[in-house]
Amino acid sequence: MTRTVVESKTKTAIIGFDEPFCVIGERINPTGRKILNAELEAGDFSRVEADAIAQAAAGASILDINSGAVFSNKMAEDPRYADNNFVEPTLMRELVLRVQAVVDTPLCIDSSVPGALENGLAAAEGRPLLNSVTGEEDRLELVLPLVKKYNVPVVAISNDDTGISEDPDVRFAVAKKIVERAADFGIPAHDIVVDPLVMPVGAMGTAGLQVYTLVRRLRDELGVNTTCGASNISFGLPNRHGINNAFLPMAMVAGMTSAIMNPVMLPVSQKKIAAKKEVICAAGIILPEGMDDESFVTLFGMGSTLSKAGKEMEAIRAANFLMANDPSGGAWIKFNKVPGDDVGGRGGRKRRRG
Repeated sequence: MTRTVVESKTKTAIIGFDEPFCVIGERINPTGRKILNAELEAGDFSRVEADAIAQAAAGASILDINSGAVFSNKMAEDPRYADNNFVEPTLMRELVLRVQAVVDTPLCIDSSVPGALENGLAAAEGRPLLNSVTGEEDRLELVLPLVKKYNVPVVAISNDDTGISEDPDVRFAVAKKIVERAADFGIPAHDIVVDPLVMPVGAMGTAGLQVYTLVRRLRDELGVNTTCGASNISFGLPNRHGINNAFLPMAMVAGMTSAIMNPVMLPVSQKKIAAKKEVICAAGIILPEGMDDESFVTLFGMGSTLSKAGKEMEAIRAANFLMANDPSGGAWIKFNKVPGDDVGGRGGRKRRRG
């Protein structure tokens, strides 16, 4: 069976058909995160370090590190900062070093800038995953030599010079082309992780069916592992977690072996807690005196004040169990274990929960 091996200094993550689903944490990415982008421009990496720790704790097997920041303030002082080829290589190296200092989770080096990819590969310990190569000729000629030089696996995205096709047969053909071109460089198929490109089901009703069909073909005909941006499927829809929770196990059954996604349920903000309390008081509901915020948000189904594994992680772990990739359900039981619910001593009775 195809196995793609990704390593840190001491840990190994395996993407494979007969392996537990591999979660690639996506949060270390300044794109669309204004606060993180501003912090990186100011040289503050504390949020990056916190995100790395939280994602690893939530169960991410690999951490994606994206250096696509835009340093608008620095552009005004130095026009070189308008060029990502100037910004990203230095930033990528620093991001990799900062993350490796706080967690020992295998990494995914993510950039469209070749210099950033090489700096990330050079700074990473072990055997990182490279993200990504596409079907454009110039991109193949830039990225595949790096993959060969550093002997790393690579994410192959199924689009080329013509863009992203809505025809799944075209996307399969692009993936096949990348696998064949990689072979020309001596890169084996087991080191190619294909992203078949997930379309939003709200815009294309057949998007889910397309992905499942494509993943089966990629597994059966090309023998490659697959990944995707999991949240793309629910873009623009209400209750996105509900869509994602259904999509991921169905994709796993079709043969998808990994996903780039957020494994963390973000904590409920103080602003939301205060607003909810106002609504409760206006309804004439009297809260117990001294109720703490965690008890409050739990009682009213708001989530948690702490960073915890998200609902998508719950769906993935359940699917692992059902697909016999979690022998005896050990990982499922551990995931659902309530802190403080252990037996209080050798041969002792389990404490009753009030």
